[in-house]
Amino acid sequence: MKIARFLTATALGSVMAAFPAYAQEVQDAETIDDNVIIVTASKRETTLQETPISVSVTTGETLENAQIRDVLDLQSVTPSLRVSQLQTSSASTFIIRGFGNGDNNFGIEPSVGVFIDGVFRSRSAAALSDLPNVQRIEVLNGPQSTLFGKNASAGVISVITREPQFEFGGAVEAVYGNYNNVVLKGDITGPLTENIAFSIDGSYNRRDGYAKIVNLDEEQNNRNRWSTRGQLLIEPTPDLKIRAIADYSRINEICCQVTTVVAGPTAGAIQLLGGQFSTDRYSYDAYLNQVPINKVDNYGGSIQVDYDAGPLSFTSISSYRELKNLFVSDIDYTSLDIANETRDQKVKTLTQEFRVTSDFDGPINFLLGGYYFDESISQISQIDNGTQIRDFFELLAGGNPADIIAGNPSVFNGVEAALGLPQESIFLTPLLTAEQFSMDNTSYSIFGTVDFEPVDGLVFTGGFNYTDDKKDFALAQQSFDPLGQINLVDAFITLATAGTVTTRDQFQALPAANQAALLAAAQSAANPLIGLAGFQFQPPFLTIPNAVEDGKTRDDKFTYLLRASYRVSDEVNIYGSYATGFKASSVNLSRDSRPSSADFVAGPGGSTFAAPSSPILDAGLALPNLRSGSRFAGPENATVYEVGIKGQWEGFGFNLALFDQTIKGFQSLAFTGTGFALQNAGQQSVKGFEFDSSIRPTEGLVFTFAMTYLDPLFDSFTGSVLGDLTGATPGGIPEFAISTSATYSHEFGASGNILVTRIDYSHESNTPINNGLPTYNAALGNTQIFNREVNLVNGSMTLKLENGLEVGGFVRNLLNDQFLTTVFDGVAQSGTVSGYPSAPRTYGGVVRFKF
Repeated sequence: MKIARFLTATALGSVMAAFPAYAQEVQDAETIDDNVIIVTASKRETTLQETPISVSVTTGETLENAQIRDVLDLQSVTPSLRVSQLQTSSASTFIIRGFGNGDNNFGIEPSVGVFIDGVFRSRSAAALSDLPNVQRIEVLNGPQSTLFGKNASAGVISVITREPQFEFGGAVEAVYGNYNNVVLKGDITGPLTENIAFSIDGSYNRRDGYAKIVNLDEEQNNRNRWSTRGQLLIEPTPDLKIRAIADYSRINEICCQVTTVVAGPTAGAIQLLGGQFSTDRYSYDAYLNQVPINKVDNYGGSIQVDYDAGPLSFTSISSYRELKNLFVSDIDYTSLDIANETRDQKVKTLTQEFRVTSDFDGPINFLLGGYYFDESISQISQIDNGTQIRDFFELLAGGNPADIIAGNPSVFNGVEAALGLPQESIFLTPLLTAEQFSMDNTSYSIFGTVDFEPVDGLVFTGGFNYTDDKKDFALAQQSFDPLGQINLVDAFITLATAGTVTTRDQFQALPAANQAALLAAAQSAANPLIGLAGFQFQPPFLTIPNAVEDGKTRDDKFTYLLRASYRVSDEVNIYGSYATGFKASSVNLSRDSRPSSADFVAGPGGSTFAAPSSPILDAGLALPNLRSGSRFAGPENATVYEVGIKGQWEGFGFNLALFDQTIKGFQSLAFTGTGFALQNAGQQSVKGFEFDSSIRPTEGLVFTFAMTYLDPLFDSFTGSVLGDLTGATPGGIPEFAISTSATYSHEFGASGNILVTRIDYSHESNTPINNGLPTYNAALGNTQIFNREVNLVNGSMTLKLENGLEVGGFVRNLLNDQFLTTVFDGVAQSGTVSGYPSAPRTYGGVVRFKF
C-alpha cells in the first residue's frame, strides 16, 4: 500500500518524487511513510488522495527539474492557472478557472489570493519572486473563504517554503543562459543550539533584455532582481514550535515591451513629426522617448507559533509587510515625446491569524480560526506633457502640417483666442494631471469547518466564514490643461447667447424650446468647438470624500461550505461539495474614478447647464466635463458546485473534478484607451472539468497529463464598456488548457548517480484575447477580435551525482512559439491597437551542489 499511496500522490500532484533527499530537503511526509506527499490545502496535513478539494501540488523537486524560476512559469505545470505580466515588472494577473483581476489598480485586490508561508500577499507585486527554497506550491481551485480569512473568491495559490532543519545542510546553484542570464542561488541551514535551528537563503537573477528600444539603444524586458531571507526555528519543547521569517527582495528592471498591432489614423501624425513605432509584433523592437523605470521593494516578516496540546493544536501567524512600487513609463509607446506616466505606490500590511484544530478519536473534528487584516495604501502619480504633445494634437485637430513643422501652429491659438485662454497654454503645461490617492482597509473574519465521520470512510463537512470589511479612501487630482476645464457645449451656449447665459440657472430659466435649440446647435457642426471634445480626456476631477460621497465602503458576508466525501475503496475516493465565497468591494484608485450615476448625471455632451438635478449638482459640486462612472465596485459573491473522484492503482492514478462556478458582481477592470473602468458584471459563470493523471509504465519513467475544460458565460453584464455583453462568452479564457510531461530517471547501476530527462508541453486553445476594445472595436461594430493560442514545449536534462553535485541544461519555449498575451487601445491614439508579445526561447545550463 505504500507504493499505491505514493503513486496517488504523484498522480494528483503531477509531480515526480523519484530521487534521494539531501540533508536540507524537508520530507513532505508522515513518519509512517516517507513517500506520502502531505498538503495543507484544508489547513490540516493530509495526503492528496485524502483531500476532497480540487488542488494541484507542485513540489520543489519538480520546480528544479522543470527549471521553473518564478511564478510566471508556474502555469506550464498547472492548466487551471494563468499568469501574465503586463505594463510593468510588478503588474501580473493571476487567473483560476477564468476568474481573476488585473493589477493595474492598487485599489483592487486580486480574486485569486496568494499566500506565502500562510501570509496573504495582497498585491501581485508582493508575490513575485524567483521561488527560492520552495517546498511545494498548492493551487486551490474555487472559493476558499472557509479556510482562508481574506479574499479568495476564485482560488488560492499557497507557497510553502522549507523551514530550518536541525541537521546541517544546504545548496548552491549557478545558471548561465542566453541573453547573458546569470542566476545565483544559495541556502544553508543547521542547528544553533539543541532547540534552535536557522536557515538563510538568497537569489540573484540578472539577464539582458530580449527586446530593444531601438532609438535609445537600450535593452528592454531584462531581469535585474535579488532576494534574501532568514529564518529561525525554535522548539523549546516537543509540543511548541516557533518559526520566524524575515525577507527582502528588490526588482529594478526595464519593462515591458509593447508592439503596435494596428497603426491607426494617428500614425501619420506621429511619423510626420519624426516619431517611430514598431509594427512587427515579434521583432522585439520598441521606440520610446525615455527608458522605462520599474522599481519594487518588498520586505517584511512573520512569526508562526504552533502548540500541540494533544487532541487540540493551536496556530498563530503574525505578519507585517511593506511594498514600494515605482514606475515611469512612456504611455504612448512611440519615440515621439507625447506623454509619460509616473506612479509611486506604497502598501503597508499587518495581519494576524489564529486557529485551533482538533484531532479527536471520535467521529467529530473541527477547525476554528480568526483573521485580522489592516492595510494602508498611498499613491502619488502624474502624467507629464511631452515636448511634442501640442504639435501632435494640433495635427489631429486639423492644423496645417507645414505651419506646425515651421513652428507656427494655428488651431489651438485660435481656440485659445475664442475661449479667452492665454496664448500658448493648451497642452503646454508641464503636467497634464497629478494625483494623490490613499486607502485604509481593515477587516476581520471568523472561519471554521466541522468534519463528521459516522462510519469509516464517510465524512460530512460543514464550513463557514463571516467577514467584516471596511475601506476608507480619499482621492484628489489636479487637471492642469486649460482646455479640459471648459465644457464645449456650455461654452457654445454662452457664446451663442452673447454672454447672457453663463450659469445653469440662467439656462434652465430659458423656455424649453430655446433650450432644445441651443443644445441641438451646440452638438452639431454649428459649434466649431465640438470637434475638440476628444482632446479633453483628462477633465477636472471631483475630490472624494465630499459632501455627497463619503469615501467609505462597508461590507460583511456569511459564506459556507457543504461537502460529503467517501472512500469507496483503498483505491478510490469520491466527493461532492457546494461552497460560497466572497470578496469585499474594490476601490477605483485611479484618475478615472468618477461618481456613480445615482450621484451625478451629466447633460448632453457633458453639459452642466443641461444636466438633470442630482445630489452632486444640487450640492454645487459639479465640475466642467464631469461624468458618471465608478468610484468602487461592489463585492463579489461566488458559488460553486463540484463533484470529484480520485483514484489510483499500481502504476496509474487520476483525479477528475467537474464544477459549475458562478461569481455575481465580478469586479471587471477594463482599459478604455485613456483610463480604467471598474465595474461589476451582473453575473459570470463557468462550467467545466479538471483532469490530471500519471502513469508509470516502468521503473523510472513517469508520464503526466492534465487538462482543464472551461465553458464560461456572461450571464448578465449590461453595463460593460463594450455595451451589453449578456449571453456573450468572456474573452481571454481558453476552452482547453493542457499540461503534459514525460520524465525518465536513469540510475547508473547501484552508484546512486541518476540522469533525469524531462520534457513538458502546455497548450491553450485558440481563443479571443478579450471581448473587444472600447475604442478600436466599437468603431468597427466589434467585428475584429484578436485571438491567442499557446503551445509551449520545455525540456531539461540533469545529471544528479550521489555526492550531491548536479549538472544540467534546460530550454523553455523550445519551438519559439509566438503569441500576443493581450491587446489594448492605443493611449490617446484612436484606432491604434497595442499589444504585449510573448517571450522568446530561452535556454541555459545549471550547476547545483547539495550538501
